[in-house]
Amino acid sequence: MADLKTRILEDIALTGPMPLSRYMNLCLGDPVSGYYMTRDPFGHGGDFTTAPEVSQMFGELVGAWLVAAWQALGRPSRTRLAELGPGRGTLMADCLRSLALEPDLMRGLEIDMVDMSPTLIAAQQEKLSKVPCPVRWHGTLPDSDLPTLLIANEFFDALPVHILVKTEKGIAERHITASQEGKLGFADLPTKLQISQGQIDAIPTGTVFELSPERCDVAKNIAAGIKANGGAALLIDYGYVQPKTGATFQALTNHQMVDPLDQPGEADLTALVDFTSLEKCFKSMDIHVSEPVSQMDFLLNLGLLERAGQLGSGQSQEMQTGLQQAVTRLVSPDEMGTLFKVLAAASFDDPMPGFQKSS
Repeated sequence: MADLKTRILEDIALTGPMPLSRYMNLCLGDPVSGYYMTRDPFGHGGDFTTAPEVSQMFGELVGAWLVAAWQALGRPSRTRLAELGPGRGTLMADCLRSLALEPDLMRGLEIDMVDMSPTLIAAQQEKLSKVPCPVRWHGTLPDSDLPTLLIANEFFDALPVHILVKTEKGIAERHITASQEGKLGFADLPTKLQISQGQIDAIPTGTVFELSPERCDVAKNIAAGIKANGGAALLIDYGYVQPKTGATFQALTNHQMVDPLDQPGEADLTALVDFTSLEKCFKSMDIHVSEPVSQMDFLLNLGLLERAGQLGSGQSQEMQTGLQQAVTRLVSPDEMGTLFKVLAAASFDDPMPGFQKSS
């Protein structure tokens, strides 16, 4: 089979310019050459590092949040725990360390892992091989009649975005085109997206902005399950809360920004997550939502410093230094602390731990 770039060029030659959203889907999820289908991208030797890979403390505190959500649900005897985009399985493994402190929760727990990468699924299966409850793997989130606790860390940023610009003639959408020499490029062409006239009128001419109906569809699917059977979802991603214009679409290789059109399938493609839009998607389904907070506030409110102190007590100076470095990486405004946001959605309206804002 031809390489991914060749197939993209053939697609453009046959059907015309390709919407950026379709390009993202192909580059990340093509069964043969998609970025996530062919590699383990995490860690120093990969292209990026996620919070669960920084320290076990991240997953343990997320696990503590899940326990609190289970308690708020009335401590159901059977519960589903689902994770979207579970990476190497590190987050789930660390969460379960906290959940194990509640034997009643663990006794009735079933786990659904949602991933499309054969490489990462193999790593998850190894990591979770000794978990004392049923674990299943799926390509998409399956329906369930159980109360559901769901986590998604750095999942929504990889869902497709549409880059749009308001012109004198209406809304144009960014597409991928090809030169006669086979070089990929961008072009803004009329969009087929349905955008309300009120939304269009509120945007100044010349404004570039991003929309992601695909993200909203996923959020509404999560919300439907929570509404039907009870549950709570925790979404953690890098993004923004206040309205933002401009394009945030980017590509990353070896922890460095690269041209997203250079080598299709060889770089991670992402865009910042609009948390205000996600919040609206959940609220449209009559789901209770905790106002988004920074990862810094979330982790500090849940006791990150105290947990670091427990782990470091009586340990070597080297380990204590490592814990201090991990804390800095997770919550410093210069690192992940404020770039990453956290949103919770639930079938109940009890105040959720972790969502107090610092002064």
